[in-house]
Amino acid sequence: MPAWAKLPVLSPLPLPEATVEVGGTARKGWVLYTVRPGDTLAGIAARYGVDPRHILWSSGLKDDRLQVGQELRIPLVAVEERKPRIPPGVEVYRVRPGDTLASLSQRFGLSPLELVSANPSLESLDRLVAGSLLYIPKKTKGLLVALPEGETLVDLARRFGLSPLEVAKANGLEDPTALRPGDLVLLPGIEAKATYQRLLAKQEAERQARLEAERKRQEELRRLAEERRRREALRQAQLRQAQVQRPQVRRVSYQEGGMRWPLSGFRITTYFGGRGAFQRYHTGIDLAAPYGTPIVAAKSGQVQVAGWSSFGYGFHVVLDHGGGVETLYAHMSRIAVRPGQWVEAGDLIGYVGSTGWSTGPHLHFEVRVNGVPRNPLAYLP
Repeated sequence: MPAWAKLPVLSPLPLPEATVEVGGTARKGWVLYTVRPGDTLAGIAARYGVDPRHILWSSGLKDDRLQVGQELRIPLVAVEERKPRIPPGVEVYRVRPGDTLASLSQRFGLSPLELVSANPSLESLDRLVAGSLLYIPKKTKGLLVALPEGETLVDLARRFGLSPLEVAKANGLEDPTALRPGDLVLLPGIEAKATYQRLLAKQEAERQARLEAERKRQEELRRLAEERRRREALRQAQLRQAQVQRPQVRRVSYQEGGMRWPLSGFRITTYFGGRGAFQRYHTGIDLAAPYGTPIVAAKSGQVQVAGWSSFGYGFHVVLDHGGGVETLYAHMSRIAVRPGQWVEAGDLIGYVGSTGWSTGPHLHFEVRVNGVPRNPLAYLP
């Protein structure tokens, strides 16, 4: 077994859920790491001392967005492995959060194509992985590639149609044979146009996808707004229809037999007439008011009934106003008159309650003419 395979795998922080898998042929080991809440690709890469892009490539990821529970494959290079040679005049820059290719091009005085040519492994013009490394050519511009296994500088120069002496000079080499596989070689004047065009096309496709997603979002918002407008219009139409269907009554003057309201501080909760296909006909109006509110006579008359009703009215009073006209006051909590007593309009006859068939404190008020219920609103001001 080679000595490098016996080396312990070290990490800056204890990671109990990480297991180590050692490659059989490569001079590398891998840590299988499970993403935890709060983890970022840059943070994990810094913890293990590797380039975030290496984690992306090893784990088959397309971008740096992680999900809790996701398993990452982190390559660990043996400590004695030689670092690749970087040509003189090429600066290594660690990407910071918020960096873009455009901002870095402006900062270092390079065109986007020149920056892509120095970093042909870039996967996006918009999203740079924070913590990853970029190569910045300070002097000579060109294509920066790693020397393949089994090739020499001469082979690489001939493949790109360059003079080996020109390539050696651009890379500060006196002895081209000193290069090892994996060392970076700058090919002066060569541009990664195909890679740049591919990234531009990808950028445009992503932009179009974002525009389409925003278009769909706006379309959905418009649909929801239209649905809200439609529901509101329907509600208003139903309210108008209810107003139209509410019984239209001719007001009766006091001289004709008109009456006064038997309560103050009330609201009408149920009107006279039909209340739906499965509800019985309502023979009066319901006036909701606080429990104990005084009830007064709507018109002068004689108390005909003052007591308990077996028909659901609870404590109730019936006044006879003459000419076949009667008023009924139901669901009282307490009665303040007795049968045979004469009362004037506005005299106290009882108090609001919820006796009998009642769902809450209110006054059920009826007007009867010759025993037939009439709409009380026709007799009230």
